[in-house]
Amino acid sequence: MTEDPYVTHRSLLFTVAYEMLGSAADAEDVLQESWLRWADIDRAQVRDPRAYLVRIVTRQALNRLRALSRSREDYVGEWLPEPLLTSPDVAEDVELAESVSIALLTVLETLGPAERAVFVLREVFDMPYGEIAEAIGKSAATVRQIARRAREHVAARRPRVQVDRSEQQAVVDRFLAALRTGQLQELMEVMAPDVVMIADGGGVVAAALDPIHGVAAVAELLARANQVVDALTTTAVWLNGAPAGRIEFDGEPSAVSLAVEDGRITRIYVVRNPRKLTRLDEPAELAR
Repeated sequence: MTEDPYVTHRSLLFTVAYEMLGSAADAEDVLQESWLRWADIDRAQVRDPRAYLVRIVTRQALNRLRALSRSREDYVGEWLPEPLLTSPDVAEDVELAESVSIALLTVLETLGPAERAVFVLREVFDMPYGEIAEAIGKSAATVRQIARRAREHVAARRPRVQVDRSEQQAVVDRFLAALRTGQLQELMEVMAPDVVMIADGGGVVAAALDPIHGVAAVAELLARANQVVDALTTTAVWLNGAPAGRIEFDGEPSAVSLAVEDGRITRIYVVRNPRKLTRLDEPAELAR
């Protein structure tokens, strides 16, 4: 017996849904809904199971994204994507690693649902415009226009400089060491002058409600965090295809992803909402 195409392509389908939604939990719900629809069709009529499944997942993810838009508007504080533990192997596919990075997923949050779907399917998965048109229910000409706008929008906001993984790891290690010791000067030296820190507590745990700008303000806050808890531990991990950190404040976990430029940190993304920290123990299976 041959394996069911849904099982064969599940990692791809999860990656599509996750990149469209920024949430592993919502992506899993979309995959469950897509499986139910796949189970009801006549497989003999499907010429390209992979493309058909991607279309099902895209439609379900679009429906979910539109339904979630209001709840995200009402979210307490800043909304960040749900971090995923990944294996170092994910970084070997540079385009895949960049497409699931917290930095890029945060930029994708500024796109409308249709723009996000088109960007993900075209720029990440290189789907033909005709297939994207079928998936989102628009003409190929309209999809081309959406793709151009989305590409320009993302290009203007995504991190400007990509660093190799060894440099990223070195900066992460310096940052985690400085955080453990709470040394203000060491923290300031590893960050760019215009660094921005964004924290997501979801109203569930303590976190800054607005982005914090500037090396002095960010370093002071991080150094103080070391002083107000009884125990602070840091572990270097791979999150979303890049070296990152897992930090525990008195046993409460947080995930920290960093954007690095010229050897210094330009963006710090801290996810503290416990509902978003359920995928830190087992590496996610991602594929393009």
